[in-house]
Amino acid sequence: MAAAIGLRGDYQVSDVRDLARASRDANQVRRLLTLAVIYEGGTRSDAARVGGVGLQTVRDWVLRFNAAGPDGLIDGVPPGGVPLLDNAQRRALADVVESGPIPASHGVVRWRLIDLAQWVWDEFAISISKQTLSRELRAMGYRKLSARPRHHAQGVDAIATFKKTSPPSWRRSARRSRAAHA
Repeated sequence: MAAAIGLRGDYQVSDVRDLARASRDANQVRRLLTLAVIYEGGTRSDAARVGGVGLQTVRDWVLRFNAAGPDGLIDGVPPGGVPLLDNAQRRALADVVESGPIPASHGVVRWRLIDLAQWVWDEFAISISKQTLSRELRAMGYRKLSARPRHHAQGVDAIATFKKTSPPSWRRSARRSRAAHA
């Protein structure tokens, strides 16, 4: 069996426990308390029991602590996926959305997400889903707007004719006489 990896010498048990007490990150606290067991002279198995993990995980925590100190025990944010569109492609998409479709060349009279996805494929050969394209457009400040439908045979004066002008629903109640109240 290989020898255990030693912990940094610039920390003591009290230092590690003080760091754990001051931390607001629950995972970092658990890791620091696990390492405190090792600083106190406990075995790696005892430390693994305190931390609720296996020996390999304790070893990984020791390596992270030795390399970066207490900050090395904080969970990092994963980088996420690589965006499909770069800044130049986003600008071109914004220009197309702003200018609107040309029915003769684009074959549509208004942009839908599926039409814009097809345009992105035609221009950049990037396959993008409607959901991803919607997320990109929302990040660029665009929102889905649709016009209120209107019947083709609707008369100009029809709206004013059928518009209801009801009196307000609230009214001041009549004053009661003191005699009726008594």
